[in-house]
Amino acid sequence: MRLRALRLERSRKPDKPEDFVCYEDSDDEEESASAEKQILNTSYNFVDFVRGREMGGREPKWVGPEYGSRHILTHEMFKEYSVSLSNMNKVFCSQWLSDRQVVFGTKCNKLMVYDVVTQRLDQIPSLQGRRDSITMPQDQQCGIHSVQINPSKTLLATGARNSSEIAVYRLPTLDPVCVGEGAHRDWVFDMCWLDDQFLVSGSRDTRMALWRVQEDDIATKQEVPTYSHVRALAVKECKSAQKVRAVAFNKSFQEIAALSLNGYIHIWNAETFKQKLSRKLPSCQENVCLAVQDAGMYAVGCRSYTLLLDARTLQAVKKISPRYSGCGIRSASFQGNVLTIGTGVGILLFYDLRAGKYLESSINSSRTVHLKASKGWVFPDEEYIDGFQHIKYTPAIYTHCYDSSGTRLFTAGGPLPANLYGNYAGLWQ
Repeated sequence: MRLRALRLERSRKPDKPEDFVCYEDSDDEEESASAEKQILNTSYNFVDFVRGREMGGREPKWVGPEYGSRHILTHEMFKEYSVSLSNMNKVFCSQWLSDRQVVFGTKCNKLMVYDVVTQRLDQIPSLQGRRDSITMPQDQQCGIHSVQINPSKTLLATGARNSSEIAVYRLPTLDPVCVGEGAHRDWVFDMCWLDDQFLVSGSRDTRMALWRVQEDDIATKQEVPTYSHVRALAVKECKSAQKVRAVAFNKSFQEIAALSLNGYIHIWNAETFKQKLSRKLPSCQENVCLAVQDAGMYAVGCRSYTLLLDARTLQAVKKISPRYSGCGIRSASFQGNVLTIGTGVGILLFYDLRAGKYLESSINSSRTVHLKASKGWVFPDEEYIDGFQHIKYTPAIYTHCYDSSGTRLFTAGGPLPANLYGNYAGLWQ
């Protein structure tokens, strides 16, 4: 009997698990039921999201940075409100100071603040450098090409009265802080903040300058505002460049990108302020604007298209055709995964990076989203220009900027030909 029992034990196979196992009872039944109920009760409707927040919901929720602007654009809800700029000449740059104020610079060297609520325009006095600085004749001034705000929104950097110098103002009061002088011999085309103190400027003289605005430069409150004069920490030639046209700080890669008018993009180490490399772009015609996405991608605007570059290799990822022949790209900016493109024919285009195509209308799926700017003001009048040049006049959009919510857009510019005088500005909301 004992031998038979051993034989049976050896011949017995291990139990094979079933393909499906059912349990009549489980300790996790209540937990799984509550989790399923929670999933079923989750709404992705934006109205429910806001209502839940108002009711004191503590569960963290968020929306993409471009959600508001994307929804307004695809549902064609933006409406333009023209901004009258009197006889100013060409708006080159702009930034939102707050929820109700926009600051912009013009070719006629005016730094202006526009209140979107009262529609009031205020001019901020230009800052003058010292006599021993490198000066430039008044008739050779090019105006203000750049307005940049530091990350903590405590300082604003822009052009000084002399186009080869920079000016820094304190925010939100716009009291003068300092004038940066002696670094450039020609127009300063663009600037970018590296952090709250360090600033980089690029000029038509092919030079890059590194500045530092310290607490000592910010004078204490006085009845009559005063400002200091500072020198650059370092001034270096941008190798392989002819006229630095745009600069941008790539935070993801800790590098400075510079765009030159001879069709090169140049990369500098932001920590050492040393040039790392230069790369020839596919197009060398009118490369005038540069934008950086949070993830590090570059967008370069030229005459025929917008070029997307991989920041790791500087290889071209995509050539985005503007759909309007010969219009030229004059301004570009990233709003999350939406690239906004300002053209030389008064049209704003919106490219969806995730879909790899222009943003499509939710009202009419057969057309893409675009905004057509009003004509603004030009001298002589547009009818004279239309008859003389045999083309219909439209302003170039040299600058555009979204407010912090992404639901309002300021666009501005003026005539594209250098010899024409005029301006354009509009608020879309």
